[in-house]
Amino acid sequence: MRSLTTALLALAFTTAAAAGSARAADFSDPDWPCIQRKVLHLSVGQMWAGPVIDEEKLKSWRKNDDIHRLATVLSLRRTPLEAADGMIADFAKRDDLGQDKAERLSTLFAGIFSLIDKERSEIISGIARYAHKQDDLAKRIDKRRDELQVLTEASEPDYDRIEELQDQVDWDARIFKDRAQSLTYVCETPVILEKRAFALARTIQQHLP
Repeated sequence: MRSLTTALLALAFTTAAAAGSARAADFSDPDWPCIQRKVLHLSVGQMWAGPVIDEEKLKSWRKNDDIHRLATVLSLRRTPLEAADGMIADFAKRDDLGQDKAERLSTLFAGIFSLIDKERSEIISGIARYAHKQDDLAKRIDKRRDELQVLTEASEPDYDRIEELQDQVDWDARIFKDRAQSLTYVCETPVILEKRAFALARTIQQHLP
C-alpha cells in the first residue's frame, strides 16, 4: 500500500512546480516536506549592498526607538509594500539624519532583516513539526487500512468493526487532505518573507547618499 506521506510529498512537489518555483527540493532532509529548499536563516550579505551590516548592528538596532518602531511595522506582512516605500522615503528625508543617514538606513534594514529572518525561521521550524504530525496521521491511516483489509478477507467478517474502522479512515483521510492543502500554502511563506526582505533592501538602498 502506498504511504500517504509519499503521496503528500508528491502533491507538494507537483503544486510548487506548477507555481513556477525556481527552488530545488531539499531531499537531504527527510523531514522537510516542501519543494522549496530548506534554508533556516537568510544571509544579509546576499540582499544588502549598502554599508556593512555586522553582527553588532543586527543586535544594536533595537536601541534606537524610532528605528525599532519603524522596522517592526515594515517587517510585518500586513504592511503593504507600497505603504512601506512611503514610510522609508519619509524616514530618509528626516533632517536629523544628517551625516549619519547611511548609517541610520543600514541600521533600519538590520532591524527589518532581523525580524523577518526570525519570523521565517520560526515558520520553517513549525513546518517540520507540522510534517511530523502529518507523518503520524499517515501511519495511523495506513495501519487502519491494513486492519480493514484483514477484516474484509476474514471468513466471517466483523461488519461492525469494519464500519467503525472505515469511518475512522475516512475522517482521518479528510483531515490529512485538508492539512496537506494548508501545508502547500505554508511552504510558500518563507519565500514570501525572503522576497519582502529583498524588496525592502532595494527600496532602502535607493535612498542611500
